[in-house]
Amino acid sequence: MSTGAAHPGLRRTFFFGLTFLTAASATALMVYALRANGLNAVEILGILLFFCLFTWISGALWTAIAGFAVRLRGRDRGALELAALAGRPLTTRTALIVPIYNEDVPRVGAGLAAIWDSLQREPEQAAFDLHLLSDSTNPAIAAEEEQLAQQLAARERAQGRVFYRRRIDRKGHKAGNVAEFVANRSAGYECMVVLDADSVMTGAALVTLARLMEAHPRLGIAQSLPLAVGRETLFGRMIQFGSRLQSPMLSSGLAWWQLGESNYWGHNAILRIRAFAEHCQLPVLSGKPPFGGSILSHDFVEAAFMRRAGFEVRVIPELEGSWEEVPPNILDYAARDRRWAQGNLQHLRLLPARGLHILSRVHLITGIMSYVSSPMWLSLLLLSSVLSIIASAQRPQYFVPGAPTLFPAWPQFRTGETLGLISFTLVVLILPKALGAVLAIRDRRLRVGYGGAANLVRGLFLEQVFSVLLAPPMMLFHATFVAQIVMGRGVSWGAQERNERGVSFAEALRRQKWQLLAGIVWAALIAWLAPGFFWWLTPVFVGLLFAIPLTVWTSRASLGRAARARGLFLVPEESAPPAELEFLQPSAAGHLPAHSAIEPWQAAGAHAPRRSH
Repeated sequence: MSTGAAHPGLRRTFFFGLTFLTAASATALMVYALRANGLNAVEILGILLFFCLFTWISGALWTAIAGFAVRLRGRDRGALELAALAGRPLTTRTALIVPIYNEDVPRVGAGLAAIWDSLQREPEQAAFDLHLLSDSTNPAIAAEEEQLAQQLAARERAQGRVFYRRRIDRKGHKAGNVAEFVANRSAGYECMVVLDADSVMTGAALVTLARLMEAHPRLGIAQSLPLAVGRETLFGRMIQFGSRLQSPMLSSGLAWWQLGESNYWGHNAILRIRAFAEHCQLPVLSGKPPFGGSILSHDFVEAAFMRRAGFEVRVIPELEGSWEEVPPNILDYAARDRRWAQGNLQHLRLLPARGLHILSRVHLITGIMSYVSSPMWLSLLLLSSVLSIIASAQRPQYFVPGAPTLFPAWPQFRTGETLGLISFTLVVLILPKALGAVLAIRDRRLRVGYGGAANLVRGLFLEQVFSVLLAPPMMLFHATFVAQIVMGRGVSWGAQERNERGVSFAEALRRQKWQLLAGIVWAALIAWLAPGFFWWLTPVFVGLLFAIPLTVWTSRASLGRAARARGLFLVPEESAPPAELEFLQPSAAGHLPAHSAIEPWQAAGAHAPRRSH
């Protein structure tokens, strides 16, 4: 299925070997620095936590380096060849399915109009139908959805190819919605493309995915790379800027070592329906939520089951024309993570499942670690604080009782090793972003799309500062989520916020007052009991003490627009917007764009669409 010898065993040995070697090297530095005065049980526990966490960030580093090498070279010999598919006629049919639940219908309509009209410009457009699958509980929203389906069906060449279905029983949430379609409405289709309510894809990308599935019958899932676009708030703009800079490189790195054992992210991907129906049925976990009941994070599990059945799962980072949106502010970002945290922790129950490929288990562990790593980091920081307080309270013991000696045992401080470990950690954390910036700067089209090299570097620096400030409050959010789930507190699955919602000071205070209190108490205790350790924890304290104003200020669309006016946090899709993304502009006005609302020339020189919220 690949264009050349991929040597998956060699690639994975190289990747995992370097990942564990990097983590072991950093841990050895830590051990050498700590054992100067002997190791106690608390320090050994901290070392174990550090090794696990450094392995986690080392994997991201080597994935970025692999992706950087692939992007520099221009191709991956183990990847599927897309260029050879050009002009290949489609002989099978594909369903575009859009599961929705109490969504902003004008926004959904704008995105679907963009997708559908782009598809109609493709010679193979007749091979696709559109299915709007509603789980909405609000009758007014449901009526808007039905009207939207009628409007789409009335468009040129759409008669008989747009379908709407609304479920009353929301069993299984989104996964159940998709399963109901597969069981009852998928006859005649070879594949389905799963789209989210905020998804936008080009017709060319959809046709390429369908051709890819026809050309490779053992390909079960092909996942495109959805790039983040469309946000106006300062938070949204910084998140989509950082994501746009790194995601292509990281996805190329993932595809390099995962090959046909890649993962599925739940949307903007094509799936083989018969294989999905026969092998990807989700079990209902025994017991009550949050660990029991329906599986919430279904995508990783479906990918694991598809691979277990002998079908390949691939990420296709070379495919262009796939987009999504991110939450508009920190609180909505955290709310989405709360749902994902519960779904991913359920995967603990699935790790022992028989027959799963080892990389499928790695994907499940990765999803779990995305949230468990936060309480691990918090535990490591608290252990370090306790050890520092104890060390500050103890008087040095220069002579050991019962062991006469002429010379005192001076306490040892290995400052060089400590600074080396800090430097090593900073390199591991910052290098992936730097590599993404290098790739963007060396490509003239991308460099111009980011507003020029100077604006790109300025934006990267400010986004890095923001990431440092955001890390402590998100650490406490995630640690709280994990604790709530362990204590048996489940979460309801509501509609995601997709507007440019600003956060008031009162709301931020209500949601984050405990983070502020934790920052005040923690900083005061360290300043009083271990002042020498205070400055090492300054980034954590600053992030917690300023968490509330950070949430409020970054939720402002006015600040996001001001940053854009100064050339900051630009992404290529707004510097020279593709025609499909122009369709999102009218969504705020509450109407569906006409078919003639976009012309090919607009992609060449039009400015990014502006929204008034």
